[in-house]
Amino acid sequence: MRLCPIDETALPENCRSFQYRLVRVNQDGSRAYGALRYGDKAIFEAYIPRDDAAYGVRLKLRLDGGSPSFYNMQCIGLRLGCDVYSCEVDPDIGLYFIKISFDSPEGKRYMPNLRDGGDEFQLTVYPNGFSTPASLKGGTIYQIFPDRFAKSAEHPTVPHDNAVINDDWYGGIPKYPDKPGDEVDCNDFFGGSLWGIAEKLDYLASLGVTHIYFNPIFEAHTNHRYDTGDYTKVDGLLGGCDALDHLIAEGKKRGIGIILDGVFSHTGSDSRYFNREGRYPTKGAYSSKRSRYYSWYTFRDYPDDYECWWGVKILPTLNKHNVAVRDFFCSENGIAARYIARGIAGWRLDVADELPDEFLDELRVAVKAKNPEAVIIGEVWEDASNKIAYGARRRYFTSGQIDSVMNYPLREAIIAFVTGGGAERLRRTAECLYEHYPKCVSDVLMNMLGNHDTERILNILGSDSPEMTRQLPNVKLSTAKLTAAERKRGIGRLKLAALLCATLPGVPSVYYGDEAGLEGWRDPFNRRCYPWGREEEQLVEHYRKLGKIRSMNREFADGEFEVLYANDGLFIFRRESIVTAVNASSKEYTLAFPGKTVHTYTELMSNADIADTYKIDSMSGAIFAAKK
Repeated sequence: MRLCPIDETALPENCRSFQYRLVRVNQDGSRAYGALRYGDKAIFEAYIPRDDAAYGVRLKLRLDGGSPSFYNMQCIGLRLGCDVYSCEVDPDIGLYFIKISFDSPEGKRYMPNLRDGGDEFQLTVYPNGFSTPASLKGGTIYQIFPDRFAKSAEHPTVPHDNAVINDDWYGGIPKYPDKPGDEVDCNDFFGGSLWGIAEKLDYLASLGVTHIYFNPIFEAHTNHRYDTGDYTKVDGLLGGCDALDHLIAEGKKRGIGIILDGVFSHTGSDSRYFNREGRYPTKGAYSSKRSRYYSWYTFRDYPDDYECWWGVKILPTLNKHNVAVRDFFCSENGIAARYIARGIAGWRLDVADELPDEFLDELRVAVKAKNPEAVIIGEVWEDASNKIAYGARRRYFTSGQIDSVMNYPLREAIIAFVTGGGAERLRRTAECLYEHYPKCVSDVLMNMLGNHDTERILNILGSDSPEMTRQLPNVKLSTAKLTAAERKRGIGRLKLAALLCATLPGVPSVYYGDEAGLEGWRDPFNRRCYPWGREEEQLVEHYRKLGKIRSMNREFADGEFEVLYANDGLFIFRRESIVTAVNASSKEYTLAFPGKTVHTYTELMSNADIADTYKIDSMSGAIFAAKK
């Protein structure tokens, strides 16, 4: 048993990680988190260990693509064994990179960035008027693949002409290619619909869900619907526009908003806009150069050689620089604004990196004009604050284009942590993200463990050999199941991972069925039907408890974040008056609480009052709230 203090003032210096640290502080001396709002001055403090005998300390501030500015830093005292040097800067909007140089007996040196590696630090300066929707802060997102969540007995599915209905809800296996990369029709449907989802809203409310994010629901001719056929229509297999209106209305009664998947980078080849298959009465770009849609696409050799998304022929790429394309999606009455006016709560933008700046600028204006509280979430797999895509630096936040992104870096760090990777990577990742992003963005980051593009999180966390299993042919993966021991281990790890997603800054996003113990390897096996009546109840109850804790504590909406301890497999952080501790190690720890008063904290998962110590077992987590 090891003793670890939970009071930050008692932490050993090596747990604070302040050596070689660049810290931004507020005018009142308190520590500042996140990007800098334009108009605010930034005071930087550089911690350099006294043993380095530093002098002549200078800060170089370089605007991305611009010339640097230099600032002399003055020593203001000694803290934690470090000389602290300070200076003030007043930058314009943009993305900046900082280097701290100093002279020493060994010559000129640069202060290392112990989080990112290297010797550069980042400063993001965002527009003064930029904000993110308060309605999402403190909430919970639930992602649904519409065909696979719930059927409706009252509104049965009516298949369209090319659909194949699979009636085996519980045992049915989605169509799969013989080997990865082969094409498959994806025309098998299991009969889930928006009507069925509306009938399950009370279940979602019991999980604390405040927003449902849907994979595409517009008319299309595959089950994934990323090959949009008509943006103006909700797919008839899902119940059509009437079902969407009903779902929006029923969701509002329960405080649940609807976020749609905006697939605006490409259409389907089988669409009214391209019309390669001749299904639609209008002339599409493929069928006539005189079509109004011809300029929407790029043909190399008309009509069969055209630009398409990642070489997938059923997904011809739209020319987003074309004014007519942008007007269709981003104008005052374009597709994005039209569905906001209909009552949806926002958009998740598919492949946001492929949407040019002018497209995102115009889309945000149109969406926010209809509803300032509507959320815009970008699919970005990296740190979105400094993302370079197709040779250009993106300005998602320096131009205030989007509110949030899918938090893939945090996902990878959490998975590594709960599978034995130690706490240091998780600490570095969390601190980097929350210092690079505007705080209002951090408050609404989409913290997910799994989605339609990833293997089921239970498989990743439970499998003895995930890398070897991934190499299996599809015919074997289609029926592969975790052993009893693997499943038990996966559930234990998933509980810790879900707790982290729910308590770190951002909004947890649950992929349908993850909370029920659904298994599945790569696409399409990660898109099986929800196991109604066969759920893993201990997991469902765990998610319910987390949802309730989030809804009852405002700290999870916008509370400040600070890491208190990160060593081996123990990770402890604070959200103002609430402290989360997760022990992913094989050891047992005793946490010592400050103060002499009996029952100063409550552990929220068990609702137990804590005196001065708390034993945290191996592979367990706890959430402590100071009594008010």
